[in-house]
Amino acid sequence: MTRAVALGVAVFLIALPGEAREMSDLPTQSPRSGSVEFRLGGYRPQLDSEEGLSGTPFSDIFGGSNLLLFEVEMQRFFYQGIGSAGLSLSLGYAEKYGAAQLEGGGAAQERTGFHVLPLHVRGVYRFDYPAFRWSIPLVPYVKPGLVYMPWWVTKGGETENLADGKASGGKLGWEVAAGVAFLMDVLEPRLARDFDSDLGVNHSYLFAEYTYAKVNNFGGEGFNLSDSYWMFGLALDY
Repeated sequence: MTRAVALGVAVFLIALPGEAREMSDLPTQSPRSGSVEFRLGGYRPQLDSEEGLSGTPFSDIFGGSNLLLFEVEMQRFFYQGIGSAGLSLSLGYAEKYGAAQLEGGGAAQERTGFHVLPLHVRGVYRFDYPAFRWSIPLVPYVKPGLVYMPWWVTKGGETENLADGKASGGKLGWEVAAGVAFLMDVLEPRLARDFDSDLGVNHSYLFAEYTYAKVNNFGGEGFNLSDSYWMFGLALDY
């Protein structure tokens, strides 16, 4: 009996270090330097609200629905403490097509397209301290910055020609984006650690973001590409 008890204790002691060894072998978090975001949303420039404009030419051609805007953003963190702060660069693209208008009125057989390519430079602050410290999965953030938005109009697949040149240009402005991200690591911590050790992705988020943008050359004349809009996407820390 004594020998059986001693054998059982020995087996338990051997198994215990093995379990501890399995837990200690879990990978630790790799250094985090930034984030990449992929987002999608609806954008509609305020072209019909320009001063001195009669009618609604943009809506007449392209309808009342939004342009589908896709953007990719790269962030670089320069501070990580009570939150994370840094700078970001992003590039987007949106287009919308409608029936070209004849000079005398009415729709032509050719299709015309309106295209924008938003370029953003932003400051970034994410209040992620509670998420990393206490596993609270909601991360609010704010991103103020500048935006430059090239635009062009196509007709029959080519940039349309106007009396004074090509139907293209660019507008500069400012914007503020704010949102909330959901830290998906809390759903499956072990899988999140494997994702980090295998691919170097520290954390994964789903987010909703609202942008208020004034893109009219700071009050200048001409095209008004301003809008307020929601975007939704995926963010990956690296």
